[in-house]
Amino acid sequence: MTIAMIPSIISCRLLRTLAGWAALIMIAGNIMAFEEEQGIAWLKAAGTVPPLEIPASAEAWKAQRANIRALLWKMMGDLPPREAKPAATIVSREDKGDYFLEKFEFDNGAGETVKGYCFLPKSATPENRAPAILYCHWHGGQYDIGKQEMLQANATPVAAGPALAKKGYVVLGIDACCFGERNGNGPDGKTQKGSNGEMTAAKFNLWMGRTLWGMIIRDDLMALDYLCARKEVDPARIGVTGISMGSTRAWWIMALDDRPKAAVCVACMTRYQDLIRQGMLKSHGIYYFVPGLLKHFDTEAIIACAAPRPILFMTGDQDGGSPISGVRTIGSIVSRVYSLHGADAANKFNNDIYPGVAHVYLPAMWDKTMAWMDRWVKGQ
Repeated sequence: MTIAMIPSIISCRLLRTLAGWAALIMIAGNIMAFEEEQGIAWLKAAGTVPPLEIPASAEAWKAQRANIRALLWKMMGDLPPREAKPAATIVSREDKGDYFLEKFEFDNGAGETVKGYCFLPKSATPENRAPAILYCHWHGGQYDIGKQEMLQANATPVAAGPALAKKGYVVLGIDACCFGERNGNGPDGKTQKGSNGEMTAAKFNLWMGRTLWGMIIRDDLMALDYLCARKEVDPARIGVTGISMGSTRAWWIMALDDRPKAAVCVACMTRYQDLIRQGMLKSHGIYYFVPGLLKHFDTEAIIACAAPRPILFMTGDQDGGSPISGVRTIGSIVSRVYSLHGADAANKFNNDIYPGVAHVYLPAMWDKTMAWMDRWVKGQ
């Protein structure tokens, strides 16, 4: 080999490298196209998902919403009844300066002790009841974290619990099934933690005629029961929020219960049909799936049940678990339901899409969360 040959050799190698990358890109594109074709084929074979019919009046929607709620409860399965007020026990209380940090627990009546945190501003008293936030943690494959998320700047730009408490909110959140101190508490015990424990819990609940998702939401509603019963809390001023799985928990809670007055939901919102069409079912864990749902409606019917209460969605258009086509479709449909309740109500549904943003909680999103809660929950 001579020095004169070197540029030719480099050029050949570069061309081979570029050709290799081009081939990989072509293969990836073909795989994605195949996945999309497969999803569409499965949907067609299963039959058309009934569209959400928008009635002519708010009164007619009220009756339709009752039917949707009844179907949601039915599809979640035969959930154990819950007490009107869970017998929660405060197991510790720490003075954090502006607020107290309480750790509490309650028996969920289904074989588990649910543990949670309550951030209690010192300004909140029975004589001066405070607004409150039910905080729902995310999934993220971080089974050991759970409620600890409220104390960390991990899923969120700031530690949400202290930040909200310092703004005068009572903040309460629990470990969802299989998370935090409940990781390893499933039917197979400590030998099955993380995703294995989540899968065994899902299997067990299916045998019992109910869903893991239904049990997660049931625990959240028990936490809401406890929050509303706190003597320092104004039950007329409660919001709910979360990111990712926490977002999904929040908008399902809004759909099923009228007590939360507002919600902020970051990520994890799209149409289920779009997840199938775009080959993205793998983006969500087993907890996410409710049998029979698409035989009746898609995501927009669930979210519309929040109307006319204020709800803010913030989603990145590069979020791999939330196809943006589904996000936009939901926005166009749900906004029509809100419009049934008048011009003021139409402004209470915000579907913000962030270009170039993936599955993250930006500082700007946190600022919007605070402003939304201050306006619609605190009443400022």
